[in-house]
Amino acid sequence: MKVVVIVATFGRKEQVARLLAQLERQTLLPDAVILSAPDADHIPSNSVCRFPVSRVFGKTGLPAQRNIALDVAGDRFDIITFFDDDFIPADDYLEGVSKAFTQQPDWAVVTGHVLKDGATTAGLTWDEGIQALREAGPATEARGVDQLSAYGCNMSIRAAFIDGLRFDERLPLYGWQEDVDFTSQLRARGRVVRLPSIRGVHLGVKSGRVNGIRFGYSQVANPIYLARKGTVPSTFALRLMGKNLLANLARSLWPESYVDRRGRLRGNLLALSHVARGRVEPEYILKI
Repeated sequence: MKVVVIVATFGRKEQVARLLAQLERQTLLPDAVILSAPDADHIPSNSVCRFPVSRVFGKTGLPAQRNIALDVAGDRFDIITFFDDDFIPADDYLEGVSKAFTQQPDWAVVTGHVLKDGATTAGLTWDEGIQALREAGPATEARGVDQLSAYGCNMSIRAAFIDGLRFDERLPLYGWQEDVDFTSQLRARGRVVRLPSIRGVHLGVKSGRVNGIRFGYSQVANPIYLARKGTVPSTFALRLMGKNLLANLARSLWPESYVDRRGRLRGNLLALSHVARGRVEPEYILKI
């Protein structure tokens, strides 16, 4: 199976260079890598790899950047793997993905097991991520677990099942929950599976992310928009919104140094006020 890796990036040139070097260690090299950025200033220009690397430029925003790369990939590949620029895959990651899709023809999406996730903490350094991979040892569980959706930092899709589906560009900038929206729709075409034997570390680098107010707005507006769209259950959307709203409220008095809790709470309340007036507009964050 031919595998392409797509990396959408913004303001993380050093991370992209390190990820490309890490992909050189794969036991199954990708057939191609596509880097998608707003312009050339966001990606390294002098990377020499054992696989072809394409660079495509266009709009700013994760869904739009992923869509541009999908258009470039076309129908030339069997598997499309999306990595965040701050995700470190285990050396056998792509080999495991290829075997999974070969052995399971009804699988539409495969997402791996994240050994450590810096997105839920202050973040991890590259060295800490590599160390976590070294300490993990061999995988012991190989059975896939069905999921509502995949985790966007590492997700692989059977290209034949995409059939024109694209990421929703009404979820702008960081595109919060765009991975859920996209991959949950693929459950109508095949199974969406988390496979524990396919592993990696998500560093959760904080640079390049949207500010607190914008992110807080998305925490409310995006789940409601997706529930209305019908790609996630309303129970999922309400639970996600409630969890984040309560966390921002509870921690706004003593916020973590790496999270703008007060900004997020203001964004939450602004979105709720809009929803109360019947306005569900994820792209409003572009006006904030």
